[in-house]
Amino acid sequence: MPGVEDGVGLTALMVAAARAIETHRPDALAGDTYAEHFVRTARVSATWPVRPEEVTGGDANPLWGRLGRYFGLRTRVLDDSLTRSAHAGARQVVLLGAGLDTRAFRLGWPPGLVVYEIDRDGVLKFKQHVLDGLAAVPAATRRPIAVDLRDDWAHALLSRGFDPAVPTAWLAEGLLLYLPPAAERRLIDTVDHLSAEGSTLFFEVKLGPESPEVRAGPIYAATRRQIGVDLPALFDREPRPDSVGHLRDRGWSVTVHTPFDFARRHGRGPLPEPNDALSSNRWMFADKSGTSL
Repeated sequence: MPGVEDGVGLTALMVAAARAIETHRPDALAGDTYAEHFVRTARVSATWPVRPEEVTGGDANPLWGRLGRYFGLRTRVLDDSLTRSAHAGARQVVLLGAGLDTRAFRLGWPPGLVVYEIDRDGVLKFKQHVLDGLAAVPAATRRPIAVDLRDDWAHALLSRGFDPAVPTAWLAEGLLLYLPPAAERRLIDTVDHLSAEGSTLFFEVKLGPESPEVRAGPIYAATRRQIGVDLPALFDREPRPDSVGHLRDRGWSVTVHTPFDFARRHGRGPLPEPNDALSSNRWMFADKSGTSL
């Protein structure tokens, strides 16, 4: 299907497969009953595993075991963060680079909340095609916006009813890793400009550059071998901007975590290993009300 079967679009299917596998684990941290349908519908991913028993090697599989657990953990942590923001007063949620995210359908949102999903037209059309086939009904008002985040997405967002005077929960999950530094700076500036007091922003970055030993490690090697995705080739390799410092200069309170912090907290998920592809990942939680999350 156009939009999800090449480049970064493939990573959306990879995450969907990981969420599907997580959903069927007896100790699942997150549940997404829609995820396996995306994987099965796209030709390129139709034979990928969507249940734990379909994973060769089980949790020892670097892709569907260790990295899959990472995506399951990330899903749970960000689910909790978004719903906490919504119940604390955010009336809008903006999913930047929404991909195959189904949070508009599967989370418990307070009445009146609006979820905006921003991504490329092909990705959103594929997602809508699958959801229509499932007769899926969103749990909040849902407004997909087909626009490339390298273009004027703020204008597109405002034209669909987004209110910058209302607290918003922003999410950039697995997005900034692929953007060039200038695009990341524009995104952070735009989010700040459009955010009322009480808004929150959750985003993920990868500190870099990664060593040759890490790039040759088991997670990246297994991903290339099993599904033909070369993740390091997709990551932008330019020096990253100091988005945390920029937000703090603008009055945001920001806390920084490793995924291992939450793996230990939940008792599940990946822990550090030598030459670890996850060791440079950081999860950022920013709050414009001045209180750390």
